[in-house]
Amino acid sequence: MQAEREKAVLFAVAGAHSHAVDSLLDELNALVENAGAQVLARLVQIKDHPDPATYLGSGKVKELRDLCATLESDLAICDDELSPSQLRNLERELGLKVADRTHVILDIFAARAHSAEGKLQVELAQLSYSLPRLRGKGVEMSQLGASAGGIRTRGPGETKLEYDRRRIKSRMADLKKQIVALETHRGLQRSERAARGVPTVALVGYTNAGKSSLLNALTPGGAVAEDKLFATLDPTARELTLPDNRTVMLVDTVGFIRKLPHQLVKAFRATLEEVCQADVLLHVVDISHPDALEQAHTVDTVLKELGVSDKPTVVVLNKIDAVIELPSFPGLGRAIPVSATRHTNLGLLIASITESLVDRPIRARFVIPFERGDLLGLLHAKGDIVTTNYTALGTEVVVDVLPRYANKVEFELSRA
Repeated sequence: MQAEREKAVLFAVAGAHSHAVDSLLDELNALVENAGAQVLARLVQIKDHPDPATYLGSGKVKELRDLCATLESDLAICDDELSPSQLRNLERELGLKVADRTHVILDIFAARAHSAEGKLQVELAQLSYSLPRLRGKGVEMSQLGASAGGIRTRGPGETKLEYDRRRIKSRMADLKKQIVALETHRGLQRSERAARGVPTVALVGYTNAGKSSLLNALTPGGAVAEDKLFATLDPTARELTLPDNRTVMLVDTVGFIRKLPHQLVKAFRATLEEVCQADVLLHVVDISHPDALEQAHTVDTVLKELGVSDKPTVVVLNKIDAVIELPSFPGLGRAIPVSATRHTNLGLLIASITESLVDRPIRARFVIPFERGDLLGLLHAKGDIVTTNYTALGTEVVVDVLPRYANKVEFELSRA
C-alpha cells in the first residue's frame, strides 16, 4: 500500500453460522486505516468454503468488480490470506490491485519497525510472503519453454523470474543469519540478567490492549504508547522494584492479533523469545473492547503455540476507567482490574506479581569442570544434590536448586 490515501473495498467469505465476520471486518477496517488507506465499503459472501480459484464465487466477483468501479476504488482487500493463484485471478477479474489481511499487517509492521532487529524481521516476513507470489510474463519466461522451441518460447537463459527468486532466497538466508546474530546477543543479555538473579516479567496481549501504557505506569517508562494497532514492535525492558526490594525486569512485547500471519510469527521468533524465557507473564486484556474475551482467547492460543501456556500468568483487565460495569470473564483465571492511564489498582497488580515470583526449586543437570570447585560448592550450599557422577569432563551433578542459582551456574559455564 502506498503512502497516499488510497480508497479500498473490503471483502470476506463467512460460513452460514459465522458471527465473527463483522468483528473481523471491523478489525480489518482499523488495520487498513492504520496503514493509511480509506475504506469505502465492504462485501461479504455467505459460503461454506472460499472458492479455490477466485476466493469469492463468480457472481460475487462480478458484484465486487461493479462495486469497486462505482466507488472508484483503488484496491480490494480480503480478510483472509489469499493464495498466489487467487490473488492473480482476482486482480485479472477486478482490473485493480488486490491485497489481503497479511499484506496489510506486513505494511503496518514495515512502517512501525525502527530498530535494526525489527527492520530485519519485517523484511524477512515480507520476502517470505512475496516469494510464492512472484509472477512471470508467460511461457517465454520459462526455461522449459525455451528448450521446447517455437515462436515466443526462446528465452534468454536464466529468466528474470528465476533470477528474482534466487535473489530473494539469497537475501532471506542473509537476513536469517543477521537475526540469529542479534538473537545470540539478546540471549547474552538475558543470561546476564539471570546471572544477576533478576527475574523477567513479560507483558503479552492483543494489539492495542495497553501494554506499553501499563509499562510506563509501573516504571519510569519511555515506551511508545499510542492508540493504534502495533504501536510497539521492538521489545522494551524496564526495571521494577518490588515491595520486598527485589528487582524484576518488565519486558513489553509485540501485540498479537487474530489471523496473525505465520510469516511474522517465524520472523519475530527472536523477539518472542522474551516471552518464552520470562518467569511470569502479564496477560493484558482491553476490558473495554467488545471482543475482549475473543481477543484473550487469541492470545492464549498463541501462547500455547509458543509452548508457554503453563507459565505463571497474571491476567490484567486494563482500561476499567472506560467501562461502567466490570464484565465477568469465565475461564481467564485470576484477574486484576486496573487502569494504566489513571494508575488504578497498580499496587494490587505489583503485589500479584510479587506473589507469582515465589521461588520454587527446579531440577537441573550440570557438568562442572574440576577447576570450578566454586560452582560445585555453590550448588552444594544452595541446593539439594540428587546424584553425583565423575566424568572425564568434570563432575556431573543433578541438583534441585532455585532458578536464580541454576541460572548463575549456567551463565558461568557458558563463559568458559
